[in-house]
Amino acid sequence: MKNQSVTNNLDWMSVIIYMVLVILGWLNIYSSSLSLSDSNFIFDFSQFYGKQLLYLFLTIPLIFVILSVDGKFYEKFAGLIYGVGLLSIAGLFVFGKTVKGQANWYSFGSFGIQPSEFVKAATALALAKYLSDVQVNLKDVNRQVQALALIFFPVLLIAIHDPGSALIYIIFIFVLHREGLPSWYLWTGFIAIFLFVLALIIQPLALIGIALAVVIIVYIRSRMIDRNIIASALIMLLISGFVFSVDYVFEHVFKQHHRDRFNILLGKEVDLKGIGYNTNQSEIAIGSGGWFGKGFLEGTQTKGGFVPEQHTDYIFTTVGEEWGFFGCLVVIALFVGLIFRIIYLAERQKTKFSRVYGYGVAGILFIHFFINIAMVAGIFPTIGVPLPFFSYGGSGLWGFTILLFIFLKMDANKVNEW
Repeated sequence: MKNQSVTNNLDWMSVIIYMVLVILGWLNIYSSSLSLSDSNFIFDFSQFYGKQLLYLFLTIPLIFVILSVDGKFYEKFAGLIYGVGLLSIAGLFVFGKTVKGQANWYSFGSFGIQPSEFVKAATALALAKYLSDVQVNLKDVNRQVQALALIFFPVLLIAIHDPGSALIYIIFIFVLHREGLPSWYLWTGFIAIFLFVLALIIQPLALIGIALAVVIIVYIRSRMIDRNIIASALIMLLISGFVFSVDYVFEHVFKQHHRDRFNILLGKEVDLKGIGYNTNQSEIAIGSGGWFGKGFLEGTQTKGGFVPEQHTDYIFTTVGEEWGFFGCLVVIALFVGLIFRIIYLAERQKTKFSRVYGYGVAGILFIHFFINIAMVAGIFPTIGVPLPFFSYGGSGLWGFTILLFIFLKMDANKVNEW
């Protein structure tokens, strides 16, 4: 069994979905960037579609290398890979190239590498390695702090340059929850997000009054044995402090373009020619596609270049305009199918390491997919999160490819483990 080719045990369903997504992604990049030049030669490497095709071809030897390495290598050297990943982000402070106000790239001539795209896989490996330790119990507060620290370090380094990419790491909380992290972490996070948004809409004193009423109702309805007036008072104090801090964070921590995007999303500002232009044009492009779309290369919004950055963060608008509602459903179904397939494979793993890593892969793909679609549809602020396998960029394509195929290698190896 151990001498069999890894391709014999490879999960071909996942590979096929991956290939379909990558091909569809390139077709939409071709369509969205073709309007930017007079050339339609697909191997024109001066154009986005030509460069993306080159990146696509380079994934073939990349996949071959990943599958050729023994699956146990990734577990054995997870810590080292994580350390190298952190150093690659830290190096941006010295050697990083500033692109659109963010120094999150290493420049090599006309090409660039964004290390944060690769650190996601490194963090997932490190977290899987830590949690697979037989002595790790996430009911222990010290273990919780150590696990959260593994997530916090890359977030801290990335957030300085790219807050949108740092947001992706929130998904690892769900991975920890799957492995035993107490549920109150999730509830606290959801409540904090909810209160933050409400504090931007409702006056602080009014919101605290509502929160106080809820706390009192919960206290009254609790059984006498469960009532704890000190705990209730402490919760109310924390809520009040958090609500009053929102305005300071919003005005002094968030950058102006972040504040503008939140204000437009919440309906506090209308700026269709300024900061709200991208989202407005995105909604127009998707809506104009109707049920079946205008046809490949026939999108008027796409050809007119009305949607900025359409080949990157807003690539899904091309799908909506040219392939229509049903085309969007197909793309969404492919992503959902791949994510659920990975979860299914993760649950059948024989080692905790590969299971945890599998959930990390599914989580990263999901949050990218969810935020990007929500962002393009105008129900989430524009924060620069790419759509996996679709958005233009070698770093993104290679990062997601590495993330996925390391797991597929682990899954193939498990058949050979007796």
